[in-house]
Amino acid sequence: MKKHAIIPIFIPHLGCPYNCIFCDQRTITAHTAPVSEEEVTETIETWLSTLEHVETREIAFYGGSFTAIPMELQNRYLRIAGRYKESGRIHKIHLSTRPDAISPAILENLRRHGVDTVELGVQSFDDRVLILSRRGHDSAVVYRSARMIQEYGFELGIQLMIGLPGDSPEACIRSARETVRIRPQIARLYPVIVIENTDLYHLWQRGAYHPLTQYEAVQWTKEMYKILDAAGINIIRVGLKSSDHIRTGGSIAGTTFHPAFRQLVEGEIAKERIEEQLAASGFVPRSSRNPKREVLCMANARGLSNLVGNGGRNRKYFLDKYPGIVLSYRVCNELHDGEYIARIKGDK
Repeated sequence: MKKHAIIPIFIPHLGCPYNCIFCDQRTITAHTAPVSEEEVTETIETWLSTLEHVETREIAFYGGSFTAIPMELQNRYLRIAGRYKESGRIHKIHLSTRPDAISPAILENLRRHGVDTVELGVQSFDDRVLILSRRGHDSAVVYRSARMIQEYGFELGIQLMIGLPGDSPEACIRSARETVRIRPQIARLYPVIVIENTDLYHLWQRGAYHPLTQYEAVQWTKEMYKILDAAGINIIRVGLKSSDHIRTGGSIAGTTFHPAFRQLVEGEIAKERIEEQLAASGFVPRSSRNPKREVLCMANARGLSNLVGNGGRNRKYFLDKYPGIVLSYRVCNELHDGEYIARIKGDK
């Protein structure tokens, strides 16, 4: 039985007073009427027809700054979700919003309607990055809003972006560490995607913005992932899905997007951990002195693809870097998620 499923309800850009440099939602929303109550109900019913045997079903309002839309409209959407929750057909209500669209009155209202999770689109804890991205608030707002959300008893989520204007590996690491300090239950990591007709796209065309390469995006995200994961934060998304762009109709420019971006990141972590074990067993990169040795790489069923790497890239990496190595792979479900073992034949 599948344990968890999200029923997504997209509320495009309604309520957001700013036009962030990376966002194309204002253009999309100009040609899109607000989602009707009938459309919300129809979407939920369509999804529920396929989720009969799912353990936890969750309605999630995405795509805009939910708590910045008029309270009356918030309540119309929330009443629909609340009825499904009261009936037991769904189990949780989840929404995303801006850090500067949180107040005691807003949180009281969300609590009355049975909301469980509030995600904040933080993007960065670096004030310079926030200014250059035209977010309209500083990092101090994030701390206040996160604290209020936790005090009101909601599950807290933090969304971070990687590679915004003015960003750096050091700023990204700091954002990950500040996220750990806040202690959300869930997090999302998104490398910046340049979408046509956004202000960021025009900056890129003029040479005023240089997007990360895919390699850089993976490396920066990997270091953030390790910090959050080590702190026990559930990283529920790494990279945007293809459907996130297909849905808006935006065309992607630049090189950071990959449909399996999470696997690229987790595969790099698996590669690091296996390589550490090879070095400890005396393997020398590109040395003819390496004896021909068999190495059994193990992970649980969920992690085996990370060991091999997307498109087999980790396997190719080790065969090229360590001449004479003989690799094999095995599922070991006694291992935890993110645990990767290299067992070298002849080692005790």
